[in-house]
Amino acid sequence: MERLQNILAHAGVASRRGAAALIESGVVTVDGIVVKEPGARFDEGVQIKVNGKVVSAEEKRRTIVLYKPIGVLSTMSDPFGGKTVAELVKTPERLVPIGRLDKDSEGLLLMSNDGTLVNELTHPRFNHTKTYLVKVAGRWSEEKLKTLRSPLTLDDGYTIRPVPVEVVQDFGNNTRLLKFVLSEGRKRQIRKMCSAAHLVVLTLKRVKVGNFELPRDLQPGEWRDLTDAELKLLR
Repeated sequence: MERLQNILAHAGVASRRGAAALIESGVVTVDGIVVKEPGARFDEGVQIKVNGKVVSAEEKRRTIVLYKPIGVLSTMSDPFGGKTVAELVKTPERLVPIGRLDKDSEGLLLMSNDGTLVNELTHPRFNHTKTYLVKVAGRWSEEKLKTLRSPLTLDDGYTIRPVPVEVVQDFGNNTRLLKFVLSEGRKRQIRKMCSAAHLVVLTLKRVKVGNFELPRDLQPGEWRDLTDAELKLLR
């Protein structure tokens, strides 16, 4: 017998935490009965549905890397009709985005049906870093760099840990390319950090997750499967 939470994660429905949230919200049924306990155990052969849709048997593990373009949401659907990554990545498997990359940003976005991997890459205790290249505009001073590297308190009241930030290139005309290495990912964190330093974000691109870098052969909107060697880098 296996926990319902794990069954959904192994089937690629969501990460284990995401599966637990779905179960607790009351959208999961087992043989027609709503189950709200993530740890409830079931044998093979039961019919499990999420939002009325049958959850198939465990799918073959698949993880892909997408170069997410600007203007595309890193979600599988949008109630307001926005373009999503589901329109770019069409596979027989139900892949879910690993983490967020906001609509106005571009770069590396992983998608997978491997619930264990999704959990490893999103849970804070695994401490996977994410690296971004950010082009900013504004008058520059070393004080601004100190501000970016400090434990800033964001507008939601949360105080972020100090972030390694360095200047990669000075383009002149008050524009620079900065590199941020984040170990936590608050919503629009880098943009809020730059705003606190009175800098305007011109472009924001995620280029690395852990030790895995955005493949140079991918163009915006393109994707491919990860190799076994690349999966090992992620783990």
